[in-house]
Amino acid sequence: MLVDSPPPLMSRTSRQHGFWVVFAFAMVYLPWGSTYLAMRLAVVDVPPFAMGGVRFLAAGAVMLGWCAWSGRRVRITAQDFRHLLAVGILLLSVGNMGVVWSELYVPSGLAALIVAMVPIWVAVIQAWVLRKSRIPTLGQAGLVLGVTGMLVLLWPRIASSTHMGRMEIVGIGLLLMASLAWATGSVLAGGWNLSVDVFTACAWQMILGGSVNFLVALATGQFRRAHWTLHSVSAIVYLIIFGSWIGFSAYNWLLEHVPTPKVATYAYVNPVVAVYLGWLVLGEKVDGFMLAGTVVIVAGVALLNLSKIKSLRQETPQHEAGVPLVEPAGD
Repeated sequence: MLVDSPPPLMSRTSRQHGFWVVFAFAMVYLPWGSTYLAMRLAVVDVPPFAMGGVRFLAAGAVMLGWCAWSGRRVRITAQDFRHLLAVGILLLSVGNMGVVWSELYVPSGLAALIVAMVPIWVAVIQAWVLRKSRIPTLGQAGLVLGVTGMLVLLWPRIASSTHMGRMEIVGIGLLLMASLAWATGSVLAGGWNLSVDVFTACAWQMILGGSVNFLVALATGQFRRAHWTLHSVSAIVYLIIFGSWIGFSAYNWLLEHVPTPKVATYAYVNPVVAVYLGWLVLGEKVDGFMLAGTVVIVAGVALLNLSKIKSLRQETPQHEAGVPLVEPAGD
């Protein structure tokens, strides 16, 4: 019996696609995990909103120029403006700036672990606030594990009576608020239709959110207190290139080519990268509570993600089983 073999061109195209999938995952896993270290280095000399204003305005302006050059539609409607401004503020002025501010008091690895709770926040908002979906039993077990891991992670700080211990608790509270803002912005972005593509929308989010950060920095005198040292400028440039351009672009490319639950694995890879880099570069302490909390939180997020994969398989008609399921993301 003769079996037709695929044309050489198709085989080569398939191999090229596989290479780009692996490359894009590497860009999401490693650069995004390393941004916590870069933010920690930058905030030492440049206050949070000054850093955020410069970073996102520069990244957004260049990205919007690239979108226009590549022939994408860049003009937005009044409704687009309102939606992009709201998402930009939630993600970049509250979410990202909350993370940066907290890193004045919280180690970068610990900050990344707390932000890993974002998928759990998203599930809670969608199921219990918006009532758009239900959380399966496996997902509920993931929620319980996530909260348990957070308690294990924070127990030494809760039990501490020192000034630094109390300031870490303040920073952790800010991180929880920042991750909630990021989750809320992501959910809103996923439910709004825009007249422009995802890359143009990202550019406008960065420009609008960066503008808010810039105005806050001006109003609070943060630019006067900023010291533009080689280390801080290098860290900001790194954040623009690897965080705002490469990491985000790779993430959105993956959303178009790989099922979303697989892309979401970044949420439990990034914290591990951040913890390792914080220990390696900054000498941040990694104790037993942090290791145990890391394992439990990552397991909780993984269970929640697995429950989504199972739900998608049950809801997908049999004839569509091979079609990647993609949902919008607002980053």
